[in-house]
Amino acid sequence: MKASAIVILNYNGEKMLQQYLPTVLLNSQSDVIVADNASTDGSLQLMRTQFPDVPLLVLDRNYGFAEGYNRALAQLPQYRYYLLLNSDVEIRQPQWDAPLIAYMDTHPLCAACQPKLLKLVPQGDAPDTFEYAGAAGGFLDRYGYPYCRGRIFSVVEEDHSQYDDTISLHWATGAALMVRAEDWRESGGLDGRFFAHMEEIDLCWRLRLMGKDIVCVPTSTAYHLGGGTLNQGNPRKTFLNFRNNLLMLYKNLPEARLHPVMRMRHLLDTLASLQFLLKGDTANFRAILRARREYQKIRSQFTSDRQRIQSNRKETLIPENVDVSVLWQFYAKGKKTWKQL
Repeated sequence: MKASAIVILNYNGEKMLQQYLPTVLLNSQSDVIVADNASTDGSLQLMRTQFPDVPLLVLDRNYGFAEGYNRALAQLPQYRYYLLLNSDVEIRQPQWDAPLIAYMDTHPLCAACQPKLLKLVPQGDAPDTFEYAGAAGGFLDRYGYPYCRGRIFSVVEEDHSQYDDTISLHWATGAALMVRAEDWRESGGLDGRFFAHMEEIDLCWRLRLMGKDIVCVPTSTAYHLGGGTLNQGNPRKTFLNFRNNLLMLYKNLPEARLHPVMRMRHLLDTLASLQFLLKGDTANFRAILRARREYQKIRSQFTSDRQRIQSNRKETLIPENVDVSVLWQFYAKGKKTWKQL
């Protein structure tokens, strides 16, 4: 069995493949594979002419991030590890994937890990800053709000090696996520109904409930552009984030916490929508309302998933699901960094 496959899921990302794929090929020891979600731009032509030696998996339609990866990885049973990598990630560190593989090899209870994720900007004298999508590893607060070592809401820290220790996480970023193939299959992979956004947090939560560990291995580093598909503030992104976050909570919260958390989230989501309205952003205001309506409409489709997850859970308490409100800590108490929390 081969060690690791880096799998880049592409949809209309011709320019990003052209710019960033060479850096992945140059600096990786894993096999590199591109899976294409039925792109309509020149992605396939680019791969066949400029990267003919890179294996290409062509899906018959755009399945989104979650189901696209499910279908691609199902065709790759020969690997011990999958490294899901966004097409807008640049690799500057030679053999950057080696520390990830080494950690997984020596920690059999670790189901997934991520590198330290930094923001992709032109190289210069300015210090590196963490990237919003995953920074140095992810956590969840009491009400399901994700945050990271190096990023809480809009505050993104500079990297001064303050998070260079390897620690357990609640979730690892889907922008550069190494997952053990055996655990991927046992967990069921990503939830394809999410389409995109929150799917990696949901997967990692399920892995944690299975008794597995998730870590950041900061001796490995990747640079992520971010927003390559949907920019921050896009109403479609707002809809998916709010809807999928509620679905994730419904699936994974223990029974004793489910109803109190959902009642509070109803209030907090209402406040978030009103904040958009007061700014005159009616598109995102409507996106949150639509997300809550959609959650109520389709929630019953996830009931059997919830029952299975809860009946099979091996962990009753996940320390990285922190029992504080990060909203309160951030806005009321002025705590803007992970270490201050």
